Amino acid sequence: MAEEKSVKLTKTVVDAAGARSERYEIWDSELSGFGVRIATTGRKTFIIRYRAEGGGRTAPRRFMTVGRFGTLTVEQARRKAKELLAAATVGDDPASKRNAIRAEMKMSGLVDRYEKEGCFIQRGKRQGQRMKPLTKKYTIARLRHHVVPLLGYKRVTEVNAADIERFFRDVEAGKTAKNEKAGPRTRIIVKGGAGAARKVFRDLSAVFSFAKRHEIVAANPCEKAVVNKSDNKRTRFLTLEEVARLGAACDALEAEGVNIKALNITRLWVLTGCRRNEIAELKWDEVDLENGLLVLDDSKTGKSIRPLCLAAATLLKGIEKVGGRDYVFPADEGDSYFQGTKNVWPKIVKKAELSGVTPHTLRHTVGATATSHGEALALTGAILGHANLRSTMIYAHVQHDPSVKAANRVGRRIASALAGEIKPTSQKRRKAAGPVPIKEAAPVSNGLLPDAEWDALTELAALPPEGKGFLASASDPALAMLVKRGFAQAHAGPNDLLAWWQITLIGNALIKSHTGHKAAA
Repeated sequence: MAEEKSVKLTKTVVDAAGARSERYEIWDSELSGFGVRIATTGRKTFIIRYRAEGGGRTAPRRFMTVGRFGTLTVEQARRKAKELLAAATVGDDPASKRNAIRAEMKMSGLVDRYEKEGCFIQRGKRQGQRMKPLTKKYTIARLRHHVVPLLGYKRVTEVNAADIERFFRDVEAGKTAKNEKAGPRTRIIVKGGAGAARKVFRDLSAVFSFAKRHEIVAANPCEKAVVNKSDNKRTRFLTLEEVARLGAACDALEAEGVNIKALNITRLWVLTGCRRNEIAELKWDEVDLENGLLVLDDSKTGKSIRPLCLAAATLLKGIEKVGGRDYVFPADEGDSYFQGTKNVWPKIVKKAELSGVTPHTLRHTVGATATSHGEALALTGAILGHANLRSTMIYAHVQHDPSVKAANRVGRRIASALAGEIKPTSQKRRKAAGPVPIKEAAPVSNGLLPDAEWDALTELAALPPEGKGFLASASDPALAMLVKRGFAQAHAGPNDLLAWWQITLIGNALIKSHTGHKAAA
């Protein structure tokens, strides 16, 4: 390197400094440690030099760039250099601070680290457990498709609440939405909108909580961001008349040759109230037909036991087990489960004229049908597999027997509707009778018949006399006993496993007599 020179730096001096075969510096004679560096290309950069840790001959020497000549004048550079050198004199190390900032993790790097170390459930019953593979896949995909493009270049400590609010609005406005071809028969479809913004906001807040626990950041900026964090709660559910249209659509598509697996999965969705993949991924060792239960090993809330109504159990009995395959609905190729419902579902809702209805709507339908017909919320929670107060307001541990009975009561109505035998008039009839109080949800001793039989008989009596009754298993024990006693009659159903059940004149007389005695009392 050329011999060091010292002269008062002025515009004239800096302008006159030309390029040489080696880089060299000219140091200012007025401000010790301030100089200009001339590169072999002729580029001129103002710099400072100082000793770290407050100075001293043994302290390490640092060099730091102040700015480029042209961008800064000589006097501007001198003032800035004076501030930096003064800070170094009292023990600061401005060069190390700047290097630390430059080396600081950026948001894209934080997402990478979160994918490797942070994908755990952060609260609730499953706190500390790993995310399910599909949940992790969707979470990381949202972060990469929304967060990385908009915030990925920012250092993690620089992201503040205002940045989060701006990010939320950009996703909401569709700034990150795209529909691109990624390869043969593969497309990347990213949707924006309010729902996407809320989901990725929750994901991003979880990322910052992870970073805070690992002392990467001091605070979670999402906590102070003013955004619409709450979802628009879905209140859509199907009336029994709409369930009838859904059933008719499934029957019509079955006649047209549509994949029967997709149609039976749909029927089980609405008969059981299970989540979409709880049925699609159902395995035979999770089906307990003897006790009328589904014993799900790994649901959203962990291991879960769900009562099966007889109509659902009958449907499952009619499904032929494919040799050597674990899944009730195995894939046509490979060892996985059938995943073709996403192609069939649009056909079902179109034929049934149920626009805007999703598979999860069917889950709401079971809950709405149960509660509107007087089932206790605890029993409704057992049917749906809820595990907390937020899901069904009240949850208590229940024996499987009453929950199976509740599933049967709800399933009879829905099964009848699926078969097309629920008319608007039947809804009016039940509405006129008034809602059943929660305390009367479970069958009570009537002094005439066993509770299960009395419950079935009162349900038959509530149906319109001009209808076929309701559709249930041909081997339903309570209904079979009513037939033996002469209070009900069975007619052939759509197959050998199902039957239409109606109340007889004697059964109606028994109900009226009991009602009359109660009124007189």
